[in-house]
Amino acid sequence: MRLNKLPLLATAAAMLMISTLPSNAMEDWIIKQSPDNVKTTTDRLIATIIKAGATVFARIDHQKGAMEAGLEMQPATVVLFGNPKLGTPIMKANPRAAIDLPIKVLIWSENGQTKLGALKPSAFRARYAIEGVEKPFAKMGGALNKLMSAAAGE
Repeated sequence: MRLNKLPLLATAAAMLMISTLPSNAMEDWIIKQSPDNVKTTTDRLIATIIKAGATVFARIDHQKGAMEAGLEMQPATVVLFGNPKLGTPIMKANPRAAIDLPIKVLIWSENGQTKLGALKPSAFRARYAIEGVEKPFAKMGGALNKLMSAAAGE
């Protein structure tokens, strides 16, 4: 019996990439800590987004979804929101960027601590090699930092 080594090599390569992903990927994130629980922090984020004039498109409660499937997990909620004045020029520069818009903020519990996280606009920009739309990215970064700071109670 002949063993095809290609699947084994592919699996080994994938495992190596996965093992390095968390430390590298976290460098591309804005992370804040909140003194409150996930629900309270999420509620505060949504209220802050609305007050700022952006649109909240969705609130996804992953823990609730897991419970409905008979599973358990720690609290984790994703809030999708945006402002067409910022997102549209980015998507015009590279339509593939639309897969990562609207902006997503994850609010989760880790070791008893509530955290908020989102992809840094600079990492988003690099991912799609977007040039010529500096202002929307600068405004997005400032807004994201302010909104997340307010949600974290800073």
